Amino acid sequence: MPDAETMTPPLTDRADAWWSALVARDRGAEGRFVYGVRTTGVYCRPGCASRLPRRENVSFHADGEAARAAGFRPCLRCRPDGLDAAGRHREAVARACRMIDDAETMPTLATLAAAAHLSDFHFHRVFREVTGVTPAAYARARRAARVATGLREAGSVTEAIYDAGFNAPSRFYAEAKDRLGMAPETYRRGGAGQRIRFGTGACSLGTILVAATERGLCAILLGDDPDALAQDLRRRFPVADLIPGDEEFAAWMARAVAVVEAPGRTHDLPLDVGGTVFQQRVWEALRAIPPGATATYAEVARAIGAPGSARAVALACGANPVAVAVPCHRVVRSDGGLSGYRWGVPRKRVLLDRERKA
Repeated sequence: MPDAETMTPPLTDRADAWWSALVARDRGAEGRFVYGVRTTGVYCRPGCASRLPRRENVSFHADGEAARAAGFRPCLRCRPDGLDAAGRHREAVARACRMIDDAETMPTLATLAAAAHLSDFHFHRVFREVTGVTPAAYARARRAARVATGLREAGSVTEAIYDAGFNAPSRFYAEAKDRLGMAPETYRRGGAGQRIRFGTGACSLGTILVAATERGLCAILLGDDPDALAQDLRRRFPVADLIPGDEEFAAWMARAVAVVEAPGRTHDLPLDVGGTVFQQRVWEALRAIPPGATATYAEVARAIGAPGSARAVALACGANPVAVAVPCHRVVRSDGGLSGYRWGVPRKRVLLDRERKA
């Protein structure tokens, strides 16, 4: 069996904290350390479901490489060298999203769950935890995006509806308000009559503008000049009815500012962002990048099944209307450079630094 790691005095407190995390099966500690068990010769994640070892048989290591150097081998149950449970869930949900995107008709819950190697109930819960919506709601949003694009390009509303995959126009019209937030013809005219509340304020990154429809946030913009941000909002929604936010809207502002101040925390802000199907797929992929981590444009392109579209991914990042809530700041150049952030590279650097420190 491998020898236990010798703990020097300065590491005693850390070892005690790690032991407490191990006893609690704290998945939040994963990525901070692994532990080896002398009696079995394996090393595991803090949240491994295997039997709790005796304290005197445990040694702690910074990562799998250090554990292997000490003579341990990876546990076959928690697979400490692969993705953690959250990562595996994100991958499973990303595959399910691609299945929904590519299917002409919505796959059944059982089909999606089987592809993810999860039970129907577990998959439904995981999908909602990762995306914030149910699989059915995600599918409806995707079809809505196709209709939105089609309404601008098709010869008629009916043609766009059929192209989007609805079996009959009546089914689309029955749920049109829930899908698009406005009537199809209104959307076709550029959202005329849409009411959008907005407000500007200060945050640690400068000035922030937050805007919301009745369904959710449609813009989180960062900058230095409140008037410039307001003009940006007007360009995005040229025919909408823009209304200054009231005291009730201040709660939306506070929640959006909290997301910017703590970009690594999970948020439950409802979003009402419109984009092409490709843009939506990119934005979903961005939300799957773990806080503190980065991905290149090419990696995001491969993740959405379009490996040759790195440039289009960059354009989709630039079109993202909700800063931090859709974390385009986590995408970098192939050489790791931080260029390409529409709200300024210094803000991008600050956001990434905050996530890494957290």
